[in-house]
Amino acid sequence: MFIYLSKKIAIPNNTRLKCVSWNTNQGFIACGGDDGLLKVLKLETQTDDAKLKGLAAPSNLSMNQTLEGHSGAVQVVTWNEQYQKLTTSDQNGLIIVWMLYKGSWYEEMINNRNKSVVRSMSWNADGQKICIVYEDGAVIVGSVDGNRIWGKELKGIQLAHVAWSPDSKILLFGMANGEIHIYDNQGNFIMKMTVSCLHNVTGAISISGIHWYAGSEGYVEPDCPCLAICFDNGRCQVMRYENDETPVFIDTLMNVASIQWNQRGNVLAVAGSQKSMEKEVNVVQFYTPFGEHLRTLKVPGKQMTAVAWEGGGLRIGLAVDSYIYFANIRPDYKWGYCSNTVVYAYTKPDRQEYCVVFWDTKNNEKFVKYVKSLMSITTSGDFCILATKADHTHPQEDADVESGNNAMYVLVLCNSIGTPLDSKYIDIDPLFVTMTKTHVIAASKEAFYTWQYRVAKKLTAMEINQVARTRKEGRERVYHIDDTPSGASEGALDFAKAFAGTRDPICCITATDKTLIVGRESATIHKYSLPNVALVQKYSLNYRAYQLSLNCNSSRLAIIDISGMLTFLDLEVHCSSDDMSGSQTGAGDPSKFERKDVWDMQWAKDNPDLFAMMEKTRMYVFRNLDPEEPIQTSGYICNFEDLEIKSVLLDEIMKDPEKPNKDYLINFEIRSLRDSRALIEKVGIEDASQFIEDNPHPRLWRLLAEAALQKLDLKTAEQAFVRCKDYQGIEFVKSLGNLQNEAMKQAEVAAYFGRFEEAERMYLDMDRRDLAISLRIKLGDWFRVLQLLKSGSGDSDDGLLEQAYNAIGDYFADRQKWVNAVQYYLQGRNQERLAECYYMLEDYDGLEQLANSLPENHKLLLDIGQMFVTVGMCEQTVSAYLKCNQPKAAVEACVHLNQWNKAVELAKNHNMKEIKSLLAKYASHLLEKNKTLEAVELYRKAHHFLDAAKLMFKIADEEAKKRTRPLRVKKLNVLAALLVENYHDQVKTSQLNQAKGKTSEATSALAGLLEEDATSTDNRIVDNAWRGAEAYHFFLLAQRQLYEGYMEKAMNTALHLRDYEDIIPAVEIYSLLAVCSSANRAFSTCSRAFIKLESLESLGQEQRQLYEDLALEIFTKHSPKDNHTWKELDSGPDGAEGKFPTCIVTGKTISEYQFWMCSVCKHCALQKEIGNYNFCPLCHSAMA
Repeated sequence: MFIYLSKKIAIPNNTRLKCVSWNTNQGFIACGGDDGLLKVLKLETQTDDAKLKGLAAPSNLSMNQTLEGHSGAVQVVTWNEQYQKLTTSDQNGLIIVWMLYKGSWYEEMINNRNKSVVRSMSWNADGQKICIVYEDGAVIVGSVDGNRIWGKELKGIQLAHVAWSPDSKILLFGMANGEIHIYDNQGNFIMKMTVSCLHNVTGAISISGIHWYAGSEGYVEPDCPCLAICFDNGRCQVMRYENDETPVFIDTLMNVASIQWNQRGNVLAVAGSQKSMEKEVNVVQFYTPFGEHLRTLKVPGKQMTAVAWEGGGLRIGLAVDSYIYFANIRPDYKWGYCSNTVVYAYTKPDRQEYCVVFWDTKNNEKFVKYVKSLMSITTSGDFCILATKADHTHPQEDADVESGNNAMYVLVLCNSIGTPLDSKYIDIDPLFVTMTKTHVIAASKEAFYTWQYRVAKKLTAMEINQVARTRKEGRERVYHIDDTPSGASEGALDFAKAFAGTRDPICCITATDKTLIVGRESATIHKYSLPNVALVQKYSLNYRAYQLSLNCNSSRLAIIDISGMLTFLDLEVHCSSDDMSGSQTGAGDPSKFERKDVWDMQWAKDNPDLFAMMEKTRMYVFRNLDPEEPIQTSGYICNFEDLEIKSVLLDEIMKDPEKPNKDYLINFEIRSLRDSRALIEKVGIEDASQFIEDNPHPRLWRLLAEAALQKLDLKTAEQAFVRCKDYQGIEFVKSLGNLQNEAMKQAEVAAYFGRFEEAERMYLDMDRRDLAISLRIKLGDWFRVLQLLKSGSGDSDDGLLEQAYNAIGDYFADRQKWVNAVQYYLQGRNQERLAECYYMLEDYDGLEQLANSLPENHKLLLDIGQMFVTVGMCEQTVSAYLKCNQPKAAVEACVHLNQWNKAVELAKNHNMKEIKSLLAKYASHLLEKNKTLEAVELYRKAHHFLDAAKLMFKIADEEAKKRTRPLRVKKLNVLAALLVENYHDQVKTSQLNQAKGKTSEATSALAGLLEEDATSTDNRIVDNAWRGAEAYHFFLLAQRQLYEGYMEKAMNTALHLRDYEDIIPAVEIYSLLAVCSSANRAFSTCSRAFIKLESLESLGQEQRQLYEDLALEIFTKHSPKDNHTWKELDSGPDGAEGKFPTCIVTGKTISEYQFWMCSVCKHCALQKEIGNYNFCPLCHSAMA
């Protein structure tokens, strides 16, 4: 940062000031002094000039009000910013609260304890409470509306200071003897603060200030010190919280009168006096929260009593004797400028990280990136380096094995939109960073590190990543400042040597493509060559450098020292660029040149003798060390080339960093450019060209060339283009020379300067519509091309018209306005883009019509088919694929959409062999996922009934094993059997189709059966398809009959189940039979069932015992004889011929000649029983 005195306001009657306070929100300054003096002032900038913003604008007092009310010396003034109140107290203990009403301050409340004097008052962070401490130990806490919250007398203690913590939970009381006590916000004592900065100090000391920064604008670092305590002997400690055991110590070596943090909590001002040459001098010292000294400001006058910061942190007010002095501050913002992008960083109260904004000033876009512990931003060309502390909460991606330790710092290489391209972890503290087109150089106090981040040839951002990420290639090196490198490759990257101490630390660095300059605290300067670092020379200066800068050819070094003095050092014998003979008559002598109060300077990128510098609030441009007249501005210089200076008003941006405004970027033209322009406009081209000849610069020649073109002075234009090496310009002038028509030349020149409307009008006036059209085509303005084509009489070119329609269609399609695009594509007959638009609009009818209108085998049909597939429209897909002769694609689409029947049909129609494998593949895929039913459905749809049936039987078996409800098992078996029936039908019909016209039906049916027999591997499935269904049908029927009380029928039905032991477990069959027969009092049958049960091997010993006990119990009561004789029991299953069918309604054997038979499952029932049914009881198919 840089600071200089800028204004001084005298208080009338030479009244001495005691205190000053600056309201950071509204800008009011309150100052109190002897004899009841209390004034409220306000500095405001009045300016109409948009460029004059911030500190550069003249400021006047817009308010100067004296507040009457105090009689004694006013000792304490403090603002409540949230509620716009001012609280003041004087030596008699009178407290007045003032409020703002209609632009003036009035008394609102008065309080006088008459016992003691107020030593300090403090409002808490939200402005709700005030704490007032009196010298005699009385403490009062009141609310903003004047009510007392609590009061307390601290016995035997003299109070001097009070401060609230940011969260208002803690109060710090400073005692007159220098002790600090910590209380809670209810006034209960917690503990004494340990004041370690007073180690081995003797004698009486007093506190000169306690200020606790409330974090209103965020913190520079997570866990940043924010509580500053300073004593009159110059010792300070800065703490993170009230009982921080490791505070930052500062010894200011001065008598301190007052301290204050700035608005952002990143600079602490300590005001007081210092002995120098037996004389007391007023000084203000500035420190970071970590105790690093930033600047010293010397102030005239006898005694300084108070210091106050302005809200934005750009000005500071100092009370000295009977004056208020103002000093302007140029902060060290973290910022940079690369390829039209301003990069700047700021802190937010709600985030720990820095918010880094990449503001593209050309397109006014911004890209935001959050970076933890950011140290600095450095830019060059198109790239930017962010130096940060390594975040050890995340593992390092790039942590190198060979460095073997945990690197502390990171250099991140970004492009101009903030995308990280590469990063390096380093062990040295990058206090100073500079970069050139190829290298990044970072220096700590003892050593510097160089990293070649790209090769000298032009590289894209993508290629940078591939430029060897290894460290072995020597792209990175470390040098100690006391070494003398020779430029030979120094071997491996060794950070160990970087930690050796040095008596003469580094204090600044700068570099160009071929030179690296390092400044040291002893005022010596080292010059190294780049890219192979070799120490070339050492120079001695009279003072220590603070900022260094090299001109574009590395011949001259600009040095700004800590007090803002700018001087120069010639590194090479300097010959002026204007005067190539080497005589230095025009150039000033650099050794005698010096300017004071300089806080920024930049060399022109294209001229070694041109530079711009900022001195207070003025910018000077120097050519050969001769200044031009200054420009009022307080901007930071971004860039100086082509005789134009780009400057950015960072102070304004930082007021609202989330919304940077283009007005904050200012371009200044330097005098030679302004003069040349004026000469051309007012005097003429000859004189201007003579002037430019004397002050040559490519930008001026270009200016001349353009002016000559306007006037069609082709000779001068060509010479000027040659001088500024503009090949396109030379060619353009030649082509103009070949034109005969004067008007035509003017039109071409208008087009060259981008005045296209004018050029078009000229072409049309000359009746050259074709030229107007080609101009618009070059510009890509197809709307205008269409207008021009339509406006002409006669036929316009059809090809061009179509091109125009399509280009306009593209314009709308790019902006996703598909409806508009369709209209133009239709007129331009662009079928490819039409298909895309219909698809985007989800207009599938339009897409279908388009597909139908295309000729066969058109290449677009494939794409259209693909579009239909993605939305699941199978028929349209198939027709599109078949139209372009792609049956295979059609089948694949059907498979993809699960339209297997369609797929099979297509495969058969086109004699494709893959269908079998396709089905198998899909079925196995489904089975893997345990989707057996889906697989069955698939086979069924694809007419592979047998495979479906097999799977179905498998499911039925699994369900039966799980002992599921028998009805469900029956249903599954019926389904499986029906699939087998479908299979029979399929075989028959296929045989019929083959044998059509050859033989009789009977033979073909026979052939079908034979084929079926030959193909069917699994006879059980095909022949006995219905056995499972029958078994469960009778099983259910017997139980139903039993529960309905038809015991005989139930037993009869249960007897049939003996044929199905392979399907239903024998235990269940015979248990059911035993129950039915005992209920029917057929104990002989029951006895046989029990015998069968007891002989079953599948039963365990216990179960068998139970059956035996039950049998004993039954047959002791009833002898095992049937009341009726049962033929069925003995006549077991005879041969298949002799077996009578069983009625599926009652379970009786059918012995009658006439009976009913189901057309589907071929099972029989008694004619009289089936009359009540509409569906077959077994297979549930409708009766005919």
